[in-house]
Amino acid sequence: MLHGVDPAFVVSGLAIGLLVGFTGVGGGSLMTPLLVLVFGIHPATAVGTDLLYAGLTKISGSAVHAYHRSVDWRITRRLALGSVPASLLSLVLLAHLGSHSRASGGIISTTLGVALIITAIMLIFRKALLARLTRLMDGASEQRIRVLTVLLGVVLGVLVTISSVGAGAIGATILLTLYPRSPIVRIVGSDIAHAVPLTLIAGAGHWWLGSVDLHMLVSLLAGSIPGIMISSHFASRVPDRVLRPILAGTLAVVGGRLAF
Repeated sequence: MLHGVDPAFVVSGLAIGLLVGFTGVGGGSLMTPLLVLVFGIHPATAVGTDLLYAGLTKISGSAVHAYHRSVDWRITRRLALGSVPASLLSLVLLAHLGSHSRASGGIISTTLGVALIITAIMLIFRKALLARLTRLMDGASEQRIRVLTVLLGVVLGVLVTISSVGAGAIGATILLTLYPRSPIVRIVGSDIAHAVPLTLIAGAGHWWLGSVDLHMLVSLLAGSIPGIMISSHFASRVPDRVLRPILAGTLAVVGGRLAF
């Protein structure tokens, strides 16, 4: 440990940052399983630390999207209407069980595993799922779309608060089916803008529960920020058709181990 920074976590943050920049998959899908399975960190501490990590790293991305007017605040508000109450209720549940109890650890591990498997499915079958879901939503009324968006927010609020996974691949894919006429950049921008308050609220709740390791957080940020910057620069040179199946397979295996 050097000045509160652990080299092992810095290297891990660098590796995750490189993968996020190359694939666009959210850090929670990669960071939390690594902390739990490799470092043996309690699931609650891994999730809580990763949530604050995600919230802090997404602020700049959200600001850039807002500056370029690529955020649909209507979508963001609808998502938050469902996700914020769901996040608070999930935190109450974890507090009732005891954030570091065996029961909460089991719930977090199982939810994380299921979320990773769903993320892997989204990565592999994204185009087919989008086509099928878009057909199902064809002709849906504005009222139905609004209700489904709020319900999506509820699901994301629970998943993100308990597992730190879901706001990226899962949320963006379903939003593309609910708002097929919106440019993809506005869907991505709205999803990121919504993720900021959700991850910060959930992360603050975990901090209140004592489930955040600040030294680990600083170490992960020290590695992941340069990692994302480097990989984002070279991302166009790495074939996406090669990386995504490998990553999806890894997430499916890890998710199965955590869930079962």
